[in-house]
Amino acid sequence: MGWRRRGACAIVPAHWRAEVSGRAAGLSPIVGGRQPYGVVMRSEFLVFGKPRIEEDEIAEVVATLRSGWIGMGPRTEQFEWEFAAYTGARHAIAVNSCTAALHLGLIAAGVGPGDEVITTPLTFAATANVIVHQGATPVFADVDRRTQNLDPARVAERITPRTKAIMPVHMLGRPADLDPLLDLARRHGLTIVDDAAHAAEAVYRGRHVGTVGHFTAFSFYANKNITTAEGGMLTTADDAAADRLRTLRLHGISKDAWKRYSADGFVPYETIEPGFKYNMLDLTAALGLHQLRRAEENLRLRERYVARYNEAFAETPGLLIPALEPLPPGDRHAWHLYPVLLDLDALTLDRHGFIEALKARNIGTGIHYTALHLHRYYREHCGLRRGDLPEAEFISDRTVSLPLSPALTAADVEDVIAAVRDVLAAHRR
Repeated sequence: MGWRRRGACAIVPAHWRAEVSGRAAGLSPIVGGRQPYGVVMRSEFLVFGKPRIEEDEIAEVVATLRSGWIGMGPRTEQFEWEFAAYTGARHAIAVNSCTAALHLGLIAAGVGPGDEVITTPLTFAATANVIVHQGATPVFADVDRRTQNLDPARVAERITPRTKAIMPVHMLGRPADLDPLLDLARRHGLTIVDDAAHAAEAVYRGRHVGTVGHFTAFSFYANKNITTAEGGMLTTADDAAADRLRTLRLHGISKDAWKRYSADGFVPYETIEPGFKYNMLDLTAALGLHQLRRAEENLRLRERYVARYNEAFAETPGLLIPALEPLPPGDRHAWHLYPVLLDLDALTLDRHGFIEALKARNIGTGIHYTALHLHRYYREHCGLRRGDLPEAEFISDRTVSLPLSPALTAADVEDVIAAVRDVLAAHRR
């Protein structure tokens, strides 16, 4: 099926031992380069998804407060310019969430009542919710179990005369396979609105995600690779659409507050079309400026932690993880999440029990995600049931996300590894 069990304890690399051995009192020691089973390792809870906030961000926020301009203004514009330069996008439009960016992308795509948008069930609710808000119907296609991304062959099966757009998600930070989706879009007159909430640093076939699809939405939520606490960005190469979306993000008025009340004096405005309160604030853009400037550094740190997890969990009984197939040439994984999948047949506890056992060992986790077609609203609204999308369901039933953040230390990562091994050893059939 493209999956395999992975197993035995791995020796802690030498370059990690100095940091690990210096951990705070109350944490268990490394013995012979290995973490012993049967111990609660941490004296403090390891929060899942904790962001790395440094003094540059704090100083920028303070400077923003002191400037007297905390709404959308010069720092938001600067963040847009720098994000466009980072991704290579022609336009970057800052908004207050990835949800807002997805909604605006659907509007630009002309999605409306009676239309269908094909998307993945393996995502956060916002991806499908915005389709419903436009009066359209989300149509779920199954995923590739190896990548957890939309399977283009399954997408092709779902296209009907009512299909207006395809909304892939770059799951975990791995780029979705966009070329076959773009080919489908060209052949059927569709728009690609891709959800890159996990994928700020991702690259697809040598092109940064955000420059491949027609409209791409990014998230800067608190636990994302780049955070503004709450915020998002929409990128596009469409000049006319970008002009319209900049107006729509702030009530559909012709001039934003920065332009109306700047030192140049008040400029009258008018409502061009009914818009939304979707604008980003300078107060949050202040965080984003420095987060973006450290994006590559933070990615290298997460890659280091991923490599350590991969090494430690090789051949671990009780875990099913995807065969680590190399990325296609020219692709780069953003590594927003590190999931493991439980081999439930090999364990005496279920996923909830596994999560609770890690919590008892002071390790926080996440679930990404319970497949959307299994949620009550979409189960009833779309007429789906268990068994309709088996690949997504297989992942959905077993997945657990382990901590992966640049705020972690090497000692934190070793604590996660030891806790996972401890729980699995205690609950093996």
